Amino acid sequence: MTKKAAVGLITFAFGIVLAPAQSPTPIVVKAIVPAAPAPSGVAPAQNIGAPAASADAALKVLQDMKAANDAILAKQAATLQQLEEMEKAADQIKVYTKRG
Repeated sequence: MTKKAAVGLITFAFGIVLAPAQSPTPIVVKAIVPAAPAPSGVAPAQNIGAPAASADAALKVLQDMKAANDAILAKQAATLQQLEEMEKAADQIKVYTKRG
C-alpha cells in the first residue's frame, strides 16, 4: 500500500513540476494624451488693456481661494480639537474600567 502511495505522490510531484505555468493576462494601459489648450476667446487688439484687468481678476480669485482655505482650516482645527477631547475621554474610560 505504501509503494502505491509513494508512486502516486512522485507522479503527482512530477506532474506539478512539468506542467506549464499559466501566463498572466496582459494589462493594456492607455497613453496619456495632453489636453488641447483652451482658446482664449480674446482678439489681440482687445488684449492691450487685459493685463491690468486680468491681474485684478486673478487677485480677486486668489483672495477668494485664500478665504475658502482659511475657512476649511478653521473647520479642521475644530474637528481636531473634538477628536483630541474624545481621545482623552476614551483614555479616562479605559482607566476607570481597569480599576474595577
